Amino acid sequence: MVVVNKTATGKQAAPKRKIWAPDRQDIIWIDCNPQIGREMRDVHPFLVLSPRIFNEKTSLVIGLPMTTAEYNADNPFAVALGKVPGGKAKGRKTVQTSYVLCHQPKSFDWRLRKAKVHPLGALSNALFAQVCERLNQIIQVG
Repeated sequence: MVVVNKTATGKQAAPKRKIWAPDRQDIIWIDCNPQIGREMRDVHPFLVLSPRIFNEKTSLVIGLPMTTAEYNADNPFAVALGKVPGGKAKGRKTVQTSYVLCHQPKSFDWRLRKAKVHPLGALSNALFAQVCERLNQIIQVG
């Protein structure tokens, strides 16, 4: 996104690039360290629940961690996203089921943790609605 500013004389100033910030439904990479107990550790995909305006102003992002750990297939609090491209196994790309862990909502300082855009981009409206419904079964908002 390019933002155009005008100077005091009304002349067009050089365009500024708007700095990236995560937005609701985005999937980002985030470093979960440090962790304690059963919390996830290391860098993982993270589904953003909070809107961009909140994320920009607070440097916090509220969301849900994601994983490809297969034992989540039986987890009633995990939403399966289906087969998505994963890492590499012995020189070939792998395709794995990815899960959003609705029972582990978290907030992170996305700037200090150097969050980055994930190649999956953003979750579809239908899957995002499913995740929000599952989360609401746990926290029962509204």
